[in-house]
Amino acid sequence: MSTVIGYARVSTREQTPQAQEAALKDAGAVRVFVDHGESSRRTDRPAWGACWDYLREGDTLLVWRLDRLAGTTSTAIEVITALHDRGVNIKSLTEPDVDTTTPMGRALFGIVAVFAQLRVDTIRQNTRAGLDAARAQGRVGGRPTVMTPERTAEAARMRAGGHSLAHIAGVLGVGASSVSRALAKAGSEDSQVAS
Repeated sequence: MSTVIGYARVSTREQTPQAQEAALKDAGAVRVFVDHGESSRRTDRPAWGACWDYLREGDTLLVWRLDRLAGTTSTAIEVITALHDRGVNIKSLTEPDVDTTTPMGRALFGIVAVFAQLRVDTIRQNTRAGLDAARAQGRVGGRPTVMTPERTAEAARMRAGGHSLAHIAGVLGVGASSVSRALAKAGSEDSQVAS
């Protein structure tokens, strides 16, 4: 059975949510969750968490405006997508295009979701291109390794003496994976020098 659930939020303790609550109830919300003095940028808003847990597949989430849910467009798209994935519709009282209970609203959401994915893919592609360009210039991103040349030489000596990676890591005070990577890199560099 489909249920209409309302969510209201006011940014400061001085503001009152009564107008939002009344409008949501007048529009058919059987229950309204209200956050007082909570920023839309916070994801741990108590009433929003309770509302999220209460919503079921087939329900419709009713809001006054999308900015009651999220402070940025990208966050709003993420929330709408997450609701869509759960089978929950969303409807805004003051933004008639935001209504996934209608064919037009679903189509507009689909278009917005495509552009949101395009933005994510473009950012990812640009990041990869930047990393590739940095590598081509001899720069490598990420955190510096804990395996200094001295530690790597000591690890190689201990490994040649038959010690396990875990033992070497414990002696050097680093992780076994760091030792393994350093030895593999040193080994590949040695083989390149030999050839």
